[in-house]
Amino acid sequence: MELCFATNNAHKLEEVAAALGDAFPLRTLQEIGCTDELPETTGTIPGNSHQKARYVFDHFNVACFADDTGLEVEALNGEPGVDSAYYAGEPRDNERNKALLLKNLDGQTNRRAQFRSVFTLVYRTESGDIVEHQFEGIVTGTILTAPRGEGGFGYDPLFLPDGYTQTFGELPLSEKNKISHRARALKGLVAFLRS
Repeated sequence: MELCFATNNAHKLEEVAAALGDAFPLRTLQEIGCTDELPETTGTIPGNSHQKARYVFDHFNVACFADDTGLEVEALNGEPGVDSAYYAGEPRDNERNKALLLKNLDGQTNRRAQFRSVFTLVYRTESGDIVEHQFEGIVTGTILTAPRGEGGFGYDPLFLPDGYTQTFGELPLSEKNKISHRARALKGLVAFLRS
């Protein structure tokens, strides 16, 4: 099955392509001719993941999967959550997002957090039925008081996964791909595709 990954995020694309290997030909939004801004208006991570995958499937008639990911911080009642990419407002800016997160956690002793990813797969069977599946991955950890590492993207340099001494910004991509939220959700997706 040829699949489109509904993202314009080069970092995500790199992570997912590495995890999928050569098992499934991966097409980008650009390759299928999609220049549309994908909708993300449901207010939830699973809802946005589904909305994006379904949009591409409906408009471009291609088997598609999309993810939505958020950083959920305990002391901030789950913020930034579904708004992680635009936490500090428009335009999207990783540095401003990290600065706002650190400001909002200033003085907090509870710095527990989790990254959560949900992948939605939408495709048509040979008999013409439309099938949808969701796969979730979670990794727990702690938000540091200052960033460490130049790797990854977004909040990665602030996030210390449980059981590790390196942040997601310090871990090599090959190591991060084994334990990340996205890798865990993707593992479910790949297992399903291979079955």
